[in-house]
Amino acid sequence: MSAFLRPAASEEDPETSGGRYRPVTSQFAIAPPVSVVIPAMNEAENLPYVFKTLPDWIHEVVLVDGNSTDDTVGVARGLRPDVKVVEQLGKGKGDALITGFAACTGEIIVMVDADGSADGGEIVSYVSALVGGADFAKGSRFANGGGTDDMTFVRKLGNRVLTSMVNHKFGARYTDLCYGYNAFWKHCLDEIALDCAGFEVETLMNIRVVKAGLRVQEIPSHEFVRIHGASNLRAVRDGIRVLKVILRERGVRRGSRRRQRPLAIAPAANRGEVS
Repeated sequence: MSAFLRPAASEEDPETSGGRYRPVTSQFAIAPPVSVVIPAMNEAENLPYVFKTLPDWIHEVVLVDGNSTDDTVGVARGLRPDVKVVEQLGKGKGDALITGFAACTGEIIVMVDADGSADGGEIVSYVSALVGGADFAKGSRFANGGGTDDMTFVRKLGNRVLTSMVNHKFGARYTDLCYGYNAFWKHCLDEIALDCAGFEVETLMNIRVVKAGLRVQEIPSHEFVRIHGASNLRAVRDGIRVLKVILRERGVRRGSRRRQRPLAIAPAANRGEVS
């Protein structure tokens, strides 16, 4: 892990202009390259809003295309010619994220949804937490300073119950569980061994970082309403899948997973085409 905190230098500073440090704010510069992973399926209308909020100092954007039938890939390349497009061969958000993680070359990975619900401007807070000592920066809509415009009463209640279960069973102190805006050092993938394909991947990550003893810091985040299209999220169906993950993980001892660990990520060449 390489992390450097120092005042951001001017454009004439040879260290900065040479690419070693990336100015983030007037008082903050980083050395680790940051990769942003965006799983997308038929999100052509939303990508302009998503890409517009991304900071210009990030190292790369990895778009995982889930067999879109609209112009998602074309729009992404038009907005950002250097975008790395990865074809998803499997199905589900978990599969898409694992595919994207495998294609990342940055030391820090940020997960961002393609529906316009996340503000890319918050990435600086996540990265600051990581270079400040955290292993995993977890977004929370219910931490002080966070919020959501896109949760029904039923979803809020379900999220609260499931969050309480995870806190009780695994000794966590989360204020939010089922939220996909997170960031982490890439080496953490060796500790959490992702192996699920659906929306419950976010819960699985949150549980396994605690079981692995990684340092977690919650980041207040505001979730906006999806801009265009309809969400594939189904509160009851996906809530049951999350519950199954919690119960399954409670029965897996920390040591046993490390002795028989599945691959955290497969090689990019085996999971999808990068272009």
